[in-house]
Amino acid sequence: MNLLADILLVDDNAVQAMTRRAILSRLGRKIIVADSAMQALEMLDFSEMQNSPGLVITDHLMPGMDGPQFVTILRERLPQIPVLVLSGLPDVETQYDHLDVVFRMKPLAPEQLISLVQCLLNEPMSRTA
Repeated sequence: MNLLADILLVDDNAVQAMTRRAILSRLGRKIIVADSAMQALEMLDFSEMQNSPGLVITDHLMPGMDGPQFVTILRERLPQIPVLVLSGLPDVETQYDHLDVVFRMKPLAPEQLISLVQCLLNEPMSRTA
């Protein structure tokens, strides 16, 4: 995996997105923020990113298209990309069964988020991080 791969961060909550972006910027990677699943898919379609991102981090609840719908479409386009789903709702993890994602409950401490992202970027086939 490209060590300088972009991270696509998808979250409709601007405060949470900017906070995570600031935390993840410590990794020295380009963090691209989309405020909806639809915007993220458009970015991928219109090559706003020079290459496919090395990791997608998405929220579960978003207007227009929720996390499972987004990940299903993403898997059709980029089946090997690591995906991290963050949610404050513990009951929704089963909605991602068979979508090959890492699911974590919010909130995550900054150190936990950085460690998990490093693991996913360095060993993308290990989805049990």
